[in-house]
Amino acid sequence: MSPAKLALEDGTVFAGRSIGAAGEVDGEVCFNTSMTGYQEVLTDPSYRGQIVTMTYPQIGNYGASAADAESAGPQVAGFVVREESRIASNFRSEQALGDYLRGHGVVAIDGLDTRALVRKLRSAGAMRGVISTTDLDDASLVAKAKKSPGLVGRDLVREVTPSEPLVWTERLSAWTNLDASGSDSGAPEGPLGRPEPLGPHVVALDFGMKWNIPRHFAGRNCRVTVVPGTASAADILAHEPDGVFLSNGPGDPEPLDYAIKTVGELVGQKPIFGICLGHQLLSLACGAKTFKMKFGHRGSNHPVQDLTTGKVEITCQNHGFAVDPESLPSELEVTHRSLNDGSVEGVSHKSAPAFSVQYHPEASAGPHDSHYLFERFLESMRA
Repeated sequence: MSPAKLALEDGTVFAGRSIGAAGEVDGEVCFNTSMTGYQEVLTDPSYRGQIVTMTYPQIGNYGASAADAESAGPQVAGFVVREESRIASNFRSEQALGDYLRGHGVVAIDGLDTRALVRKLRSAGAMRGVISTTDLDDASLVAKAKKSPGLVGRDLVREVTPSEPLVWTERLSAWTNLDASGSDSGAPEGPLGRPEPLGPHVVALDFGMKWNIPRHFAGRNCRVTVVPGTASAADILAHEPDGVFLSNGPGDPEPLDYAIKTVGELVGQKPIFGICLGHQLLSLACGAKTFKMKFGHRGSNHPVQDLTTGKVEITCQNHGFAVDPESLPSELEVTHRSLNDGSVEGVSHKSAPAFSVQYHPEASAGPHDSHYLFERFLESMRA
């Protein structure tokens, strides 16, 4: 195993071993507290531009499988773990984590003190950093980390959004292009092979959407049309949706003026449901503001309270920006709050059928407490 180093913009350098592809990458260094779901983390487009550190000490113990991917491949800028498991103890495993990382060109490092790294990030906040297997000079790496562009003010959605409309078909569990007529390639088959009737038509704005989201809609017999995050309100309404979904995605929401404009034009025309970045965009479209958090929320054990029922949900989260509660317009009310720091975790429009949450109710490697949100959206489309 070849040596590798991780350098932070504050001058801290960690030495370790390369467990992925050879090379050098930069990005914002953050951490995720999940014990499982590392492949979902790797393939989540919301991590575009970020070097992700896993806090659990051993990662890779159940290998990698195509069925666990949340997109076409890894999206992270780089990957940091305390120890890569050399043994994949799971019958579903198709390859070891290291082989998966190398096969997809992911620069990754282990053998460093991730506890010390995470303590630093919690204290000082997320930092720009560099992982390298080719340049091991500390001063050079720190200088490169300082030059990394970071996340604020960047439009990363354009790097992960699809270029054309797509349809998710439950029967195939894969992406297929719309045919010339704009129709689905076929309804999902029932238990006896007979086509099941399709329910509401959901048009999803893909700002970097995790695949488990359309799986949830398709599992409820919805027809799902996925459109680029750059689509206009007219483009979306031309598909004649029963409801509009606003997906998760990477980075800073405020530079996405085109998406904010589109969402603003859709509010009140169709039922709207947003997750993560979609939650921030709905809030911005209604007049709120967002801010960059110190180190964000990333993990699968975050407690959130539903203020309408008083119930507490254990949620999966991945965001470094949040809605400023002091900026919320009168037409939005807070429906969910984090029990860790009190930040806004959900909003609802008072006069239009539109609501959103900051967390991920669709999370595959995470709790299932929040699945009711999909049912709530379906009810609003049927109303």
